[in-house]
Amino acid sequence: MSVEIQYVVVRDGVEKMTFASKKEADAYDKMLDLADNLGEWLKMSPLDIEDDTIETLSFYLAEHKDSLSQLLRRGSLASIKSTEENKKSEKKVKVAIDNAA
Repeated sequence: MSVEIQYVVVRDGVEKMTFASKKEADAYDKMLDLADNLGEWLKMSPLDIEDDTIETLSFYLAEHKDSLSQLLRRGSLASIKSTEENKKSEKKVKVAIDNAA
């Protein structure tokens, strides 16, 4: 028999995601907070955007906050593309390592 500790992110009584580490769960919860704030900000805009689109867009922006921040600071897509490619490569390596374990 083994004991596993799981960290569950719950929003409005709905289980959103389960993680093996508290650090990952906290990061996801923080990202959801940012997505909520971005959604509220988008709703205040004069743009006529459907609620589903706002939710999707705010989640995407929160999920890619580092790239968005770089774009806003530098104004160049080139730096973002190289960063995104590095993250994809790192993710592939991590998945390969996890699968090998």
